[in-house]
Amino acid sequence: MIVWLNGTHGAGKTTTSTLVQQLIPDSRVFDAEKVGETLMDIKPGLPWTGNFQHWPPWRPLVVETARRVLDYTGGTLVMPMTVLVEQYWREISAGLAEHAVPVRHFVLHADQDTLRKRIEGDTVLGPSSFRLEYLEPYAEAARTWLHAEAEVVDTTHLSPAQAAMRIAEAV
Repeated sequence: MIVWLNGTHGAGKTTTSTLVQQLIPDSRVFDAEKVGETLMDIKPGLPWTGNFQHWPPWRPLVVETARRVLDYTGGTLVMPMTVLVEQYWREISAGLAEHAVPVRHFVLHADQDTLRKRIEGDTVLGPSSFRLEYLEPYAEAARTWLHAEAEVVDTTHLSPAQAAMRIAEAV
């Protein structure tokens, strides 16, 4: 099984994924961003798109990597990864379904002011204009398709540990 933690930057995906992994027996964290980083390391580089998710190989490679890891280890993969383009989510979820990999899709949500404060006050990564640029696309995805496709966990007033507990209990 995959427990996919979606949501924009500042929602708490990375922190929460580590805590969820500790609460679900026989689970591992797999950050699909590493697949994107591998593609970014290709020299000479792939055509510029501004985001590795726009590269057509990224989505099937995420599916293939996740299913191969699950075939090898069994258990549960906890995957913290923002996917805001509906077509990309459809490709990934359909690809996993083709391999009979069940997915529990959660969106970690927080209001825009909270997200902005978290990003601007991030003591690990520091403030990031890149991360701030995703606030409006997230809001648009949330309004149009994302919240209807997932179990929404509002982290505005939850600690990461509380959010992780809600997710682990739901799974």
